[in-house]
Amino acid sequence: MATKECDACDAFKEAYIRAKEEDAVIIKSPVGMPGRALKNAFIDKMNVNPGKVTYCFNCMKGCNPATAPYCISMALINAVKGKLDEGVIFCGSRVGEINKITTVPALMRELTV
Repeated sequence: MATKECDACDAFKEAYIRAKEEDAVIIKSPVGMPGRALKNAFIDKMNVNPGKVTYCFNCMKGCNPATAPYCISMALINAVKGKLDEGVIFCGSRVGEINKITTVPALMRELTV
């Protein structure tokens, strides 16, 4: 995600760069599946007072807008557009190791050395 080729906004990429390992938390998706995401205002809000889904993209089998705590599509769209406190920023457990925006070729070289 933190590459020049990624078309997400700079604020989204910077969230990965600022993240520490302890910022990654396990959350429950609208269909009950676990995922790892960066803890932010959106995650805090969903833990205390889940929202009400007002529009459904029908993107996930098993998602019921009547009982879903949030719309995963809108949460992802918001995050990549820079509305970080209104979205989910999924990440891996090693997110704390990301310290710069690089290029895909440079990242591949780094990962395969």
